[in-house]
Amino acid sequence: MGKFFRKRSGLRARDDQVTNASDLTLRQSLLPLALVTILFFLWGFAYGLLDVLNKHFQTTLNISRSRSSGLQAAYFGAYPIASLTYAGAVLRKFSYKATFMLGLTLYGIGALLFWPAALKRSFGVSFLPSRATHGFCGATFIIGSGLGTLETAANPYLAVCGPPKYSEMRLNFAQAVQAIGTVVAPVLASHVFFKNVNDNSLKSVQWVYLGIAIFVFILAGVFYIANIPEVTDADMERQMELTGGVFTATENKPLKSQYHLWWAAAAQFCYVGSQVAVAGYFVNYVTETRGHTTAAQGANFLAGAQGCFAAGRFLGTFSMKFAKPRWVFLGFFTGVIIFQAAAVGARKNAGLACLNLVLFFESICFPTIFTLGIRGLGKHTKTGSTVIVGAIVGGAVIPPMLGAAADHFNNTGPAMFVPLIFFVLAYSFPLAVNLYKPLANLMDGFLESEVSTGEKGFNVEEVEARETGGMGVSKREDI
Repeated sequence: MGKFFRKRSGLRARDDQVTNASDLTLRQSLLPLALVTILFFLWGFAYGLLDVLNKHFQTTLNISRSRSSGLQAAYFGAYPIASLTYAGAVLRKFSYKATFMLGLTLYGIGALLFWPAALKRSFGVSFLPSRATHGFCGATFIIGSGLGTLETAANPYLAVCGPPKYSEMRLNFAQAVQAIGTVVAPVLASHVFFKNVNDNSLKSVQWVYLGIAIFVFILAGVFYIANIPEVTDADMERQMELTGGVFTATENKPLKSQYHLWWAAAAQFCYVGSQVAVAGYFVNYVTETRGHTTAAQGANFLAGAQGCFAAGRFLGTFSMKFAKPRWVFLGFFTGVIIFQAAAVGARKNAGLACLNLVLFFESICFPTIFTLGIRGLGKHTKTGSTVIVGAIVGGAVIPPMLGAAADHFNNTGPAMFVPLIFFVLAYSFPLAVNLYKPLANLMDGFLESEVSTGEKGFNVEEVEARETGGMGVSKREDI
């Protein structure tokens, strides 16, 4: 622990150098991964609050269901802008560490902007000189920019830092911690935002987000003084070489020809948009289809559903120890399709149970799409990760469609067919990685690798010499 903070790593790393980070064993990678995992809790907490604020602002600001989806549109609309522009540029030209700090800073600024937005009771954004405002949607856009920046770096970092055979398990475990944040947030909201249903004050929102801002600024300082091992493009290329040639089909292909990446990105767009739509209108669904259910009770039910989501991630991560990740992925996604279809027509407690099961089976889908999507990209890993993170923009597109359908029917229940359609489209990816043999072999590429596992029978130098014809590879240098 002392070494981790005594030796501060720099903010810039060269992607053409191989570093010792690619040789980290599971034990050696625990401290940096633990620090990065805190970030997952942060955006799980932010996402959980967003789902509850959706309903809260409908009441306190007297806005429609479709207009309240502007929060999701602002939040997830920021993701592709961040990941495909400044976040991706900082990640490629500087380091993971610099990207983490940039994301935390933007997150803190967005949280601070909730204070003036609450004072002015401003929901949207106006740039007219006479009535310029930066309402909750504007503040949420800044928060989304920060979280999009964090996801651009944190997801690939967890996937590649440490033994490659455990990449899916690492990311799913971190995402399980994120799910805990989504459980805590609705519970907090039910006791703070909905404490008095007749109170239209937004003071509770102000204080909660001020506390968030203070915490993330402190965390940015912790990242600055920490020694974060850097994983470069050269490291990723070397990992592929040491894995025994299972990635021959993808080696040296340009990014545009890595077709599984683009398929994963399309699936992520459809999946994330549907997940966000279901969670964002969960409180509306239970209050409208389950008689005499208040918004506060709905927030508590959402917390319970997010608890199912968290449990599913822990169970899914554990299952990947005994079954291939792509098998677990297919089973869980099948459950999503079945229970989302049932939720469209179900009512009362049956509908509530169906949505709980939808969230349970959704649990591992996002991180598994991500890790399988960047499988075998080598030197394209960082760029590929920005593409998949950019696809999270689906969370800005599909919820407004659900909101419009709910306004049309004046009931959120039948409108749940909207996310069902997109879940079915995303289902093509788990089917492909299981039923198309070349793609299935690619997805299983790292499972038998002993790189960085500390196995006595595995010698990095011998494998390097064999893979390079005895010529060796670049000398490793610490950054």
